[in-house]
Amino acid sequence: MNEVFAKTQKGIAEIENRGRDITLRMRRILIQVDGNKTVEEITEEFGESASAGDLINILGELHKNGYIGLVSQHDKNPLINEDEPETGINFSFRKIPSSPNSKDIEKAKNFMINTIRVYCGEWAHLSIIKAVSAANTHEELRKSFIPWYEAIIETGDGRRRSEELSSSLLNVI
Repeated sequence: MNEVFAKTQKGIAEIENRGRDITLRMRRILIQVDGNKTVEEITEEFGESASAGDLINILGELHKNGYIGLVSQHDKNPLINEDEPETGINFSFRKIPSSPNSKDIEKAKNFMINTIRVYCGEWAHLSIIKAVSAANTHEELRKSFIPWYEAIIETGDGRRRSEELSSSLLNVI
């Protein structure tokens, strides 16, 4: 129980945007994860209100779903590579242009929103759509790439076309 977890970008976004992807109980535990506290310390903070096994299961679920990552003892950074989804496929972004092209940004935003609506449904993944809509730079869009990709591969059609779709998007962002 000496393990230390830190929030990933996905975990930070969940806290900041009050997403509806996790339960209230999971959210309370996610808030306690800070990259310094051990699992045992987090368990002690919740005291008698939760069993250690229950908290460990929730931490495991948060880790499995990419909200938290194990912290390296040396550098205090999560060990998971947030630029690469668990599929093992390696994505590489193009070099960001010195002067951002607003047409490319709009094209990427429309592509991401439309593909989520086509492959996942009109009302699915609204937190991703909201983040993409609010993005004004290539960097902001790149933060939404992995959640977008994970949403697309949830469906059979999206999974079949994921390589083509992600390639098209990576050419723009």
